[in-house]
Amino acid sequence: MKLSTLAAFSLLSASSLHAGVGVGAKPVEGAEVVFDGSREMLDAKWTYWQGPRFASSLPIKWKIVDDPVDKGTVVMSDDPAAAGGLYGTADIVTKEAYKDFRLHIEFNIAKPGGNSGVYLQNRYEIQVLDGDKTKHGMAAVINETESPYEQYLGAGKWNAYDITFRAARFKDGKLTEKAMVTMYFNGKKVHVNQTINQVWGGANSGVDGGNDGGKGITDTPQGLKLQAEGHDVRFRNIWIKKLDLEKPDSDFAAD
Repeated sequence: MKLSTLAAFSLLSASSLHAGVGVGAKPVEGAEVVFDGSREMLDAKWTYWQGPRFASSLPIKWKIVDDPVDKGTVVMSDDPAAAGGLYGTADIVTKEAYKDFRLHIEFNIAKPGGNSGVYLQNRYEIQVLDGDKTKHGMAAVINETESPYEQYLGAGKWNAYDITFRAARFKDGKLTEKAMVTMYFNGKKVHVNQTINQVWGGANSGVDGGNDGGKGITDTPQGLKLQAEGHDVRFRNIWIKKLDLEKPDSDFAAD
């Protein structure tokens, strides 16, 4: 996809669906860019999640490579420690922790069947998996929603998630409201105030995954995590805006 085509797609998605979402979306006012394609920003703002299966070592072994479609550089997820699908061995997470937020992230799965994941608060996975249309598949709130696979542009192309996340709420240390997510996939709204019930995949998957079968959510902000599963999945244009959502937000009214 040429830059002119990329720009045209972004304008189409923004004008016909919702402003400020989709491939090529620029950071909204107040957002922090957490990955701009550079090694410097990767090392400055990210580290490894040292969960129970952690097997890599700093500095981060994810490679900075040329963008396969457009100009510039991107990060590639195929850390050698994760070969064979060993998630949790080499996942990277932002050093900054977040409660409520708006997120924009773009990914490109290089080969059919490529697998990764975007973890909100290093707990709740939004799946990145080429070829899977099930509840475990592409753009699903993993194991909890259907996959909006029809919005996927395919392997070898850039795709975009735009997410508003509201963290779980607690009172006197007890969970009172579960986490919720609203999400656009390539400019199309696919999840609206979707309740997220638990962390899936066990202790190797994310924070609280080993607590009460993943249902024992704790009252702690956590970082944005990207999963390494031994596949060539590339990421670019990642930015986050901190929010304070008193009530669930079905749109991006804070823009």
